[in-house]
Amino acid sequence: MTVTGHGDTTKRSSDGGTARQQSTEPGGMNEEKIAASPLIQRPVRDWRNIYAVRLAITDLFVLVCVVFGVQIFRFGLDTADVSFRGSASELVIDYSLVSVSIIVGWMMLLHIYGTRESRVLGTGPDEYKLVASASVRLFGILAIAAYLLHIDVARGYILIAFPLGIAVLVFSRWLWRQWLCAQRLDGRFVSRVVLLGSRASVQHLAKELGRQPTSGYLVVGACIQGANPGTIPGTEIPVFADVDNLQIAMTDVLADTVIITNNSELAPDRIRQISWSLEPGRQHLVVSPSLTDIGGPRIHTRPVVGLPLIHVETPRYDGRKLFTKRALDIFASALLIVALSPVLLIVTVVIRLSTPGSVLFRQERVGVNGSPFIMLKFRSMVTGAEQLLDSLQHVKRTEGNSVMFKMKNDPRVTSIGKILRRFSLDELPQLFNVFAGSMSLVGPRPPLETEVDGYESHVHRRFLVKPGITGLWQVSGRSNLSWEDTVRLDLYYVENWSITGDVVILWRTVKAVLARDGAF
Repeated sequence: MTVTGHGDTTKRSSDGGTARQQSTEPGGMNEEKIAASPLIQRPVRDWRNIYAVRLAITDLFVLVCVVFGVQIFRFGLDTADVSFRGSASELVIDYSLVSVSIIVGWMMLLHIYGTRESRVLGTGPDEYKLVASASVRLFGILAIAAYLLHIDVARGYILIAFPLGIAVLVFSRWLWRQWLCAQRLDGRFVSRVVLLGSRASVQHLAKELGRQPTSGYLVVGACIQGANPGTIPGTEIPVFADVDNLQIAMTDVLADTVIITNNSELAPDRIRQISWSLEPGRQHLVVSPSLTDIGGPRIHTRPVVGLPLIHVETPRYDGRKLFTKRALDIFASALLIVALSPVLLIVTVVIRLSTPGSVLFRQERVGVNGSPFIMLKFRSMVTGAEQLLDSLQHVKRTEGNSVMFKMKNDPRVTSIGKILRRFSLDELPQLFNVFAGSMSLVGPRPPLETEVDGYESHVHRRFLVKPGITGLWQVSGRSNLSWEDTVRLDLYYVENWSITGDVVILWRTVKAVLARDGAF
């Protein structure tokens, strides 16, 4: 939740993260040093405005190319073919005027719907949703206007221009997002943040924001009331002890955003005073609740008697969403089995001819609600590999994690098995598990019973949904994640799963399989 403050404060400049901190003294600079600093006095445009202008230019270029391109494709250069009916039938309007009107209206609605606001840029699907919503609204306005004014507009022209325009706009925004994420990894085009709260909450939030630098929040300082000057443990982020001198601290580290964490020591009136002290349009206030790993669609902000109440929907595992997920699993798994049948046949023959033993590897795993099931895989290890596991337990598991046994150079894996695992071909028989209903295309990894015995109580929430062939942790690091990160990602999926999210994970799975570092 972002709140813009009001009030007059000392001016300071920000270049979106490119300016370097001039004073590393944790206690901050005094008034004379601030006034004498040429870096702080130099006016620099905010990165949000720079990026918004670039998006606007690109949007205009895309719309001109698409709309006039469709016009020329549909009608050629002779476009005088739109006329009023009735008494005004003699009045002829050139299609070029219609195209210009569509472009102007499209640009206006993209601005009105806030598709270039910083709060939706860089992460999440909101930017794309707003682009689509604005475009659909324009289509509706044009249809109503054409009906009321009795204007004959060629349906093919509209039905081609709008879907194509939406697709190209979203694609151009995706390209800009890739560029923006690359810039943020280098510390540019970010909100420079000062955290305000208790020591534990500040440390936790700094860690979480540091996990994903592409989110656009770069922590450059922290204010902890009564703390000794120093740094946040494990980082070089300076700690300022005096909350009353927040503006001096922000100027010291060239910050433009304050994030207030969960802190019972700050009274509501004090937080309101902090918001009033921020410079309108240049400095921003963000309030972070103690909730973590909550997906955007579950969060709804509702102002009640001046209180910004955050409603968090509890996750549901039944009803229409579950039916849709099962329908998608049946349809997609059947389609993939048919499409990949030549690959399945080739792998079967190769395994049969290369090593002795069965083609399929059957293993009991724990599924939804803790029910056991038999998971199928192409055999990638020597026969009797499970019996050899005990002799490998002493090996230091530096490549895997503390619960799941992973070895980058497992001696039990056959030469053909290495190739199968590299491209995840050994997982293909699990499509039959999906079709039969014991697994889903997307979900948490199905664990062994021996692994479940070592689970903490909260980890058992993984069994609220069906296990999947692929999942969020697989596309986020495959075999290289720690057990803590694996659980965190699996539980995030369980708490926030959606059909749209499943489609995104399936797309990311293709990219992960083709990446240089495969699974082992």
